[in-house]
Amino acid sequence: MSDSPSENPFSGLPFFGDMAKAMSSQGPLQWDVARQTAMMTALSGNSTEPNVDPAARVGIEQLVPIADLHVRNHTGLDTASAGKLPRVVVVNRSLWVHHTLESYKPLFNELATSLSGSPIIPTDALDASQDDPMMNMMASLNKMMAPAMMGMSVGTMVGQLALKSFGQYDLPLPREPRDQMLIVASNVDEFAKDWSIPTDDMRMWVLIHELTSHAVLSSPHIRTAVSAAISSYIGGFSPNPNALMERLTSLDLGTSDPMAMMQKFLTDPTIILGAVRSASQEAQAPSLDAMIAAIIGYIDHAVDTVSASLLGGSSQISEAVRRRRVEASPSDTFVEQLLGLRLTRQQVDRGHSFAAGVAERAGHNGLASLFSAAGNLPTPSELDAPGLWLARLNIEQRDISE
Repeated sequence: MSDSPSENPFSGLPFFGDMAKAMSSQGPLQWDVARQTAMMTALSGNSTEPNVDPAARVGIEQLVPIADLHVRNHTGLDTASAGKLPRVVVVNRSLWVHHTLESYKPLFNELATSLSGSPIIPTDALDASQDDPMMNMMASLNKMMAPAMMGMSVGTMVGQLALKSFGQYDLPLPREPRDQMLIVASNVDEFAKDWSIPTDDMRMWVLIHELTSHAVLSSPHIRTAVSAAISSYIGGFSPNPNALMERLTSLDLGTSDPMAMMQKFLTDPTIILGAVRSASQEAQAPSLDAMIAAIIGYIDHAVDTVSASLLGGSSQISEAVRRRRVEASPSDTFVEQLLGLRLTRQQVDRGHSFAAGVAERAGHNGLASLFSAAGNLPTPSELDAPGLWLARLNIEQRDISE
């Protein structure tokens, strides 16, 4: 950051000038802020949390070989390399936050870089801002604060997810490292207690879901397609440099509760980052929606089949978990607006209908063709008409008219 008055409106104020330099030197996202915010959110303001109960750890680890065998047999996909058991790590919320921030760091760095890029500003607006000292100061303030605000927003989202995530695939995104799976024991056991579900049944269901998700999202074609689509969506932002000032002057948070106001502020990217969906992102959204819906549809279909064979009446667990999944939360807003992942009931239902339609016409083997080659994920039209997808892939269909 230059110290010339025209580029640094805080040059005459040493304290603010030093702060501006310190904040701008952190890059587009301040990871220390993200970590602190995520931990504070995940622990609900407490400084520490108990370690994982050894009995819970052992109980979960003992179920892994059984769940893994059935998931491999049903999906035909690998959950780990060379036929080994996947490395399941049972963690508390603090460790989940640590691993998740590290895993998503490249993704969020890419996002922050996109949002900090130079937007296209009309010449007349640029001329007007150059003549307005207040506009110049607010633009510089916004640029200075953006890395910290991005850190707080990311931290808030990850902290909110830590409060309810059973494992690492509540968001259908590939993870690093590829040979590791996380299970949050306290969240699993608390959910089982709240819904009067036997603890071992709940743990088994979660393992089936996480192993299936891991196998699908580690599949080379799926991993490449999802990563490329999310990266393309993130790169489509055209940020508004005056977003902070514009939103603060017209903001109606609908509450006088300071904590609720801060929560709204940190989880609405349009307030602090100017992250409004661009025309490019609008064009990409249908394909991304179809891709994610199909993946969720397959995973849920496979989980239902495997859990039914292992647990019998597992529909109560599936319904309870999926109802919770589509309930809106502050973290969902952030995920949808910044990553393009729409996990609404309508989207989930579209995926379920696709999976059921394919399975009815071509059985499980037909549905498994999603992973056999690049380009096999459905288009938006095919998602809503499974017969079109089967016809494109030349998969033999049963006569379902009888």
